[in-house]
Amino acid sequence: MASEKTAREAAERVIADNRKALHDYHVLETFEAGVVLLGTEVKSIREGSVNLRDSYARLENGEVWLLNMHVGPYSHSGYASHEERRQRKLLLHRSEIRKLTGKVAEKGLTLVPLRMYFKNGRAKLAIALARQSPEKALQSLETMKEKRNHAEGKLRANKEKCAKLEDKCSKLEEKERHLDEELRRSTAA
Repeated sequence: MASEKTAREAAERVIADNRKALHDYHVLETFEAGVVLLGTEVKSIREGSVNLRDSYARLENGEVWLLNMHVGPYSHSGYASHEERRQRKLLLHRSEIRKLTGKVAEKGLTLVPLRMYFKNGRAKLAIALARQSPEKALQSLETMKEKRNHAEGKLRANKEKCAKLEDKCSKLEEKERHLDEELRRSTAA
């Protein structure tokens, strides 16, 4: 038996999902935000050429900005075009922005876009107040340890090479001194 969609869900047409964010972060709270877009961006988003992967939101001067969201060029555009990864302003109520500002600053949480959709003909973005998942934090810690160990191994190998080269240099200098002495003796005699 198929479940019926509510009127709200029926009015939404999902354009892009950010499944990586759901994997990498633990979502605490979600908000719906409008997005300030250019005309060619809206047309391109309607075509489905948008990517939320690696994008994030930032609070600056009491405003919320979306960074690193890729909106491909519109296929039928002429001379008018847009930057593909420009900063885009998110539209939220002032009370929501205050709430986000307090939580992001106080608890070290981050704002991550989850999905983009059209609702009643307007582009909306579901953003989440999220914390990095413990598994991902552990993986990044292990990755950092591996990188550090790899770098230390390279450093040790380079120090050994350097010591060998210094030995060779000192032996060559000693041979050079010895040859200079022999040359002086042979010219003196």
